[in-house]
Amino acid sequence: MPMRVLGAALAAVFLMGAAAPEDDPYTWMEEIEGARALEWAKAENARSLPQLQNDPRYAGLYAEALKIATAKDRIPGVWFAGDGSLRDYWQDADHVRGIWRAASLDSYRGGNPEWRTILDIDALAKAEKANWVWKGADCLAPDDRLCLVNLSDGGKDAVEIREFDAAAGKFVEGGFRLPEGKHRVDWIDQDTLLVVTEWNKGEVTTSGYPYIAKLLKRGQPLSAAKQVFTGQKADGGYGVQSIVLRDPDGKVQAVVIQRPLDTFNAEYYLLVGDRPLRLDLPKKSSIQGYLDGRVIISLEEDWSAKGMKEGDLVDFDLAAFRNKPAALTPSLVLRPTLSQSVEQVATTRGRLVVALFDNVKGQVLSFRRANDAWASTKLDLPADSTIGIASASEHDDRLILNVTSYLTPSSQWLADASAGKPEQLRTLPPRFDASDMKVEQHWATSKDGTKVPYFVVSKKDVNLDGSNPTLLYAYGGFLVSQTPAYAATAGKLWLEKGGVYVVANIRGGGEFGPRWHNAGLKLNRMRVYDDFFAVSEDLIARKITNPKKLGIMGGSNGGLLMGVALTKRPELYNAVVIQVPLFDMIGYDHIGAGSSWIGEYGDPKVPEERAMLMSYSPYQNLKPGQPYPRVFIETSTKDDRVHPAHARKAAARLKEYGYDYLYYENIDGGHAAAANLNERAMRQALEYTYLMQRLMD
Repeated sequence: MPMRVLGAALAAVFLMGAAAPEDDPYTWMEEIEGARALEWAKAENARSLPQLQNDPRYAGLYAEALKIATAKDRIPGVWFAGDGSLRDYWQDADHVRGIWRAASLDSYRGGNPEWRTILDIDALAKAEKANWVWKGADCLAPDDRLCLVNLSDGGKDAVEIREFDAAAGKFVEGGFRLPEGKHRVDWIDQDTLLVVTEWNKGEVTTSGYPYIAKLLKRGQPLSAAKQVFTGQKADGGYGVQSIVLRDPDGKVQAVVIQRPLDTFNAEYYLLVGDRPLRLDLPKKSSIQGYLDGRVIISLEEDWSAKGMKEGDLVDFDLAAFRNKPAALTPSLVLRPTLSQSVEQVATTRGRLVVALFDNVKGQVLSFRRANDAWASTKLDLPADSTIGIASASEHDDRLILNVTSYLTPSSQWLADASAGKPEQLRTLPPRFDASDMKVEQHWATSKDGTKVPYFVVSKKDVNLDGSNPTLLYAYGGFLVSQTPAYAATAGKLWLEKGGVYVVANIRGGGEFGPRWHNAGLKLNRMRVYDDFFAVSEDLIARKITNPKKLGIMGGSNGGLLMGVALTKRPELYNAVVIQVPLFDMIGYDHIGAGSSWIGEYGDPKVPEERAMLMSYSPYQNLKPGQPYPRVFIETSTKDDRVHPAHARKAAARLKEYGYDYLYYENIDGGHAAAANLNERAMRQALEYTYLMQRLMD
């Protein structure tokens, strides 16, 4: 599930925690790679795929999607490395799994980068006869030479970790290595790791994440690691994690242990030697970084005792805390207005940098501390865009920024956070003809009177006669914001062909900070769905579309949203794309990593929360004889986060009740439902073929 909190990785999770409901005839589908479940999924693929792939439009859509996905003129996602180079991970038609590579900043700025391959995942997979999917690398500051490479089998969250020498371009013989698992690993120094993993079988929380932290020395077997912290098996969230705070020269200033209590509440401990010292921080807060002796914190709830508000960015003096641990004193860095939210925080050598949104439109502020106060300047970047901080240099104050909006091709910028006008490095070539298109922001009124914004992307001369094929996308959870982004695939496969594309900024997300998210938690969950229905009805009232021409799409938590829309308001929609969804919200806490999300949805074992879950859980609310449109359900066998059982059981229940539906289960792909670029293009072509059949035919 997409998350602002850190996701991560363990082997495939089967049944955990609470027992499955005894009256559920489809619990056998919860065995993620069980023979019966896979046989059923393959049969469903064989039935559904020809209905889409035999459509004469499918081949063209697939070719267009693949061309976009594998284009060599994409903007590389570079980041600053400690050795002075820029690194990125690149995929194209020749490198379907991808290569990790590096180039000098000068050659990159000159437009003709001299790339050096660090690691070729296609070649590695071929040599080892493995289905490796890149899951990133954690490198040791300050030079980033020694790295912990994360390799996933088929796209699972679970990874195998191997130590790699980025300068030599090879794995370190006898180096650090961890078998497949949902590990959390941080470098302390070149000979020491802080590792959180399943040390002994069963030492994971009820959601399948590790909770015991140990220091592992080079050359030691895992059995010899020294324990420094333990959470509890009943802890929620994503398992114990470490946060290593370093100065710009790579020296460790503090090691903080985060013990999640549920999805969003956590305790923080400063590791003093091998002794944890509790930090008196609010349970809903996040450590964002370290600069000039101060620890930067974002607040997701009020810190009333200190005069701080939900959404504030604050800091505290680390040395003062060490001297008087009971007297943690924060100071205010930034207090967003009601229309603003802090989306990203980064630090350079001497600057604190914040990506801020105001009414879902981005800007970047550079802060400098002087005379015990923070002062900011706004970087000169394109307006009405999403601006993301891709990388912040530890050696100076330079930044790599990504700028994107719905119709303007994405661009990449090099900026100095301390001075000067940002320099544009790259611009993506147009992927579709947007010359006759426009973007508008509208506001719908939800059931409780809350104003909910949404963006509409369409032809300039769109007829407001209710006849436009319209695709509405939303997510609505986990503080994840749906901000403007260049609609390359949707533009080519949908907008160019006369469709309208809509993105709704419903509650549950982070578009207006923690208050927007907190408003839709647990017992207040129906607000999220009411917001979505309000946007849907507003599109119809404005005569942009009508229910026969309105389709919806969402994945993961957004897949749950699609299921709720299907069961609660089927009369509003004629197409529903349900991607890697949650669906059984009464049993979700024992399926996959489900219990880690109790802080978002509530606990089925708590009567009041169970009643709310039962009121909207799509699986329990599917009924025969309803006006459900023909839905398209997608999942992945390798999704060890949400788990394919949700999608499988949804399809099985629809079949039981006699409904027509389409189902596709990618045997690889993890929670993204696509392990490589070819699979991603196939999934997109399937989706838009389905949408055309339902909304354009």
